[in-house]
Amino acid sequence: MSKQNNQDLSTVSFEAALGELEDIVARLERGDAPLEESIDIYERGALLKKHCEDKLKSAQLKVDKIVLGADGQVGAEPLDPQE
Repeated sequence: MSKQNNQDLSTVSFEAALGELEDIVARLERGDAPLEESIDIYERGALLKKHCEDKLKSAQLKVDKIVLGADGQVGAEPLDPQE
C-alpha cells in the first residue's frame, strides 16, 4: 500500500475527501494509470469512501438529535455515541 494510502484521514474534511475521491474515480475511468498505480489509487479510494460514509453517518446522528421542545423551540440533545 502506498504512503498516501496510509495517511491518517481523521483530519481530512468531508469535502476534501470527496474531492479526492472524485479525482480518483475520474482517473480510473480514464484508464491512464499503470496497473499497480491503479490498484494503489483504488485502495485509497476505498479508504476515502469509508471516511466519507463515516462523516455522513456522524452528521446524520447529530441531525437526528435535534428536537422540538414543548414551547416550540428547536434545540438539540447531547449526542450519545453509545446509542
